[in-house]
Amino acid sequence: MDFREEAATIAPELIALRRELHKIPEIGLDLPKTQAAVLAALDGLGLEITLGETSTSVTAVLRGGRPGPAVLLRGDMDALPVTEETGVEFTSEHVGTMHACGHDLHTTGLVGAAKLLAAHRDELPGDVVFMFQPGEEGHDGASHMIAEGVLDAAGERVVGAYGLHVISDMVPRGVFTTRPGPMMAASSGLFVNVIGKGGHGSRPHATLDPIPVAAEIVTALQNLITRRFSVFEPIVITVGTFHAGTRHNIIPDNAKFEATVRTFSEAALAQVEKESVKLAEDIATAHGLHAEVRFDREYPATINDADEAAFVADTVKDLFGEHRYTEMPEPVMGSEDFSRVLEAVPGSYMFYGATIADDPAVGASNHSPRAAFDDSVLADGAALLAELAVRRLNRG
Repeated sequence: MDFREEAATIAPELIALRRELHKIPEIGLDLPKTQAAVLAALDGLGLEITLGETSTSVTAVLRGGRPGPAVLLRGDMDALPVTEETGVEFTSEHVGTMHACGHDLHTTGLVGAAKLLAAHRDELPGDVVFMFQPGEEGHDGASHMIAEGVLDAAGERVVGAYGLHVISDMVPRGVFTTRPGPMMAASSGLFVNVIGKGGHGSRPHATLDPIPVAAEIVTALQNLITRRFSVFEPIVITVGTFHAGTRHNIIPDNAKFEATVRTFSEAALAQVEKESVKLAEDIATAHGLHAEVRFDREYPATINDADEAAFVADTVKDLFGEHRYTEMPEPVMGSEDFSRVLEAVPGSYMFYGATIADDPAVGASNHSPRAAFDDSVLADGAALLAELAVRRLNRG
């Protein structure tokens, strides 16, 4: 099986599919147009297809010609609430929605892998589960699919799982990268509502002003990280929203803010959860106000199995050459619900440079309205996924 050569022959249809998907981005767990496009692309491949009950997921099982284990390949399908500014001819037709994170390439790459593997089904010593997942961007779509049995869709638990994420900056075009152990952070949300007593801005002494108290909490959260945690324990707290008041001369009754919290270890997560909530409540109390605080754990950290990460690296080097692989020097603070899969089965996630710029440092980042991806990388992405599946099945 020469998946690189075979993938090159289907590259034009993969590019066409990616551009079709790019024009019809959908958000969350309900992606009817995207699901329909995927089903049309898989038609005729002889896959056992199951549709999601709580989302528009697609689980497709390819039965190999010989007995053996099952492996899983995953591609997420959802887009972001971003208005596209790339200027490409296949720009989003849905105003306010964009494939700004490259999930259209992920979906297309997984379709490509299915096509490549289906052409060799008789040679496969086992089965392949294709996980087309909605709702990665904050909707925990992986949990929905796991609850509905994607890990056991072939009749037995998959022995390995692999996913690929394109990057529009940071990584040179065509280069794959991963690392053993922690690769992406756990994400949590901190929600604070400081409740005071409003009044006229000229008489603050007659009120309980929530704005300076909320602002003090925001600053104190940064001090919490630098003074309560080791500098060798990576933690990020970023306040993304802050809302209070209606006019410059009115002190409001309350002030609200929301923050994202990124951690890697369970110990750090438990500590920051406990101490951030207490800090916010205690600062409000010290000023005679009250704080309603909620801490939501969202996605766990993405932890690659060390052996599987090494397997991915070796496969990339064998398939494309040493120059197409580099090991990530450190994990990133972004999060990913493929972590749910890697909690349950061994596997590895990887990044894949798809920047349109010759220098990735000047590319617009994922989630930007100007994020652009070079769809010439699609064939090699599909070839790698197919190669990983075959080699993992042959390991037994």
